Amino acid sequence: MLKKQRRWTPRHLRKDTCSGGHRKVRWVCRPASRVAHLSGVRMYRHLLVPLDDSDLSIETVSKAVNLARTLGARVSFVHVHDHDAVPPDTDGMPNGYRATHRERTHALLTKAEAAARALGVPCDSVVLEGNAPHEVILDTARKSGCDLIVMAPHDRKAIRGETLGSQTLRVLAAGEMPVLVSSVQDGGQVHPMVDIIRREHRALAAVLHAWLHLLNHAHPQHPTVATELMRAMAHYVVKFPLALHRPSEHDYLFFVLRGRTAVVHAELDELERQHERERAMAEALGDEVEHYAIGQATLEQLHDAVETYAHFTWEHMGRIEGVVLPAAQRYLSEADWNEIQATVTRPGSPRANGEAQVAYQQLFTRIAQLAST
Repeated sequence: MLKKQRRWTPRHLRKDTCSGGHRKVRWVCRPASRVAHLSGVRMYRHLLVPLDDSDLSIETVSKAVNLARTLGARVSFVHVHDHDAVPPDTDGMPNGYRATHRERTHALLTKAEAAARALGVPCDSVVLEGNAPHEVILDTARKSGCDLIVMAPHDRKAIRGETLGSQTLRVLAAGEMPVLVSSVQDGGQVHPMVDIIRREHRALAAVLHAWLHLLNHAHPQHPTVATELMRAMAHYVVKFPLALHRPSEHDYLFFVLRGRTAVVHAELDELERQHERERAMAEALGDEVEHYAIGQATLEQLHDAVETYAHFTWEHMGRIEGVVLPAAQRYLSEADWNEIQATVTRPGSPRANGEAQVAYQQLFTRIAQLAST
C-alpha cells in the first residue's frame, strides 16, 4: 500500500539569525492536501501579488513573475488604497513632488504589468479601496480563484530588518490559503550602480508625476506660470534622462550584461528600440508645450501627450527594474559592476561633469519651486 504523499506550502515562517547578523528566513512546511501531486500537474496556477508604493514592490514583482513563468501560471496584481494610511515619503525628493494616489498607482501597476509581459506571463491588475487591506486581499484572492498569494515581507510603513509588515502578518494569520513571503535583498548587498539607476528613475518619475498633477489641476488664470513650469519640465525630460541616465543603461549595463548571459538578449533588444522612440517622444513634448503656449494646441492635447510619454516611461522602467536589474544582479560579478561604475564616472563622461550635475539639480529644484507657487 502506497503511503500518502506530503506536499509543502510556504504558509508560515520561522526566523532566526545567521552569522554576521544578517536575517535568514526559513520556511516551516505544512501538508497541503489541496495541492495536486500527480506528475505533470502544476502546483499553482494563479498568483495574487499585492503591491504598495514602496521600493520593495518591484522586487516582489520580479520574484513573483519569475515564479509564475516557471510554473506556467498567471499573475494578478492588486493595489489596495487605504484611506487611513499616511502617504509615503518621497525618498529625499524636493517638496512638492508627492504625486496623487491615482498617478502613483497607475505608474506602479503599469511597471508591474510591463515586467510580466516582458517574460511572457499572463497578467492583470486592479485597484481597490478599503480600510482593512488584508481583508480586501483575501477577498480578491477568493473571487479571482487565486491559489497562492505572494507578498513582500514589509509594508510601506515598515523598514528592512524589522518583523513582517502588519498586512503580511494578517494575511498569514488568516490561514485561508498558501502565502509566499518574498525574500528581500539586504541593502548592503546591492551595488551602488543599482541604487543610482533606481534613484534616477525616481527623479524622472517625480517630474512626470508633477507634470500630470499640474495638468489635472490646471488654473487658466495663471497661464504664464504654468507655461514656464512646463517648459522647465520638458527641458528636464529631454536633457537629463537622454544625456545622463540612458547611457548608463544602454552603453554600459546592457553591453556588459550581453556578454555574461543570453537570457535577456531579446529584452535588451526591445529596450534599445525603446530608447530610440523615447528620444523622439521626449523632444516632441517640448514642441507640444510651445504649441500650447502660442495657442496651437489645447490643454487636453498637451495632457494626452504627457500621459502617453509617462505611460511609455512606466513600462520602460518596469522592464528595467523588474527584468534587467534582477538578471544583472544574478549574472554580473562585483568586478563587472565596478567596471560599469568606473566607466560611467570616468573623466570626460557626462556623469563626471560636476557642472552638468549641478545644472540638472538646479533645474530639478527650480521645477519644485515653480510647482509650489
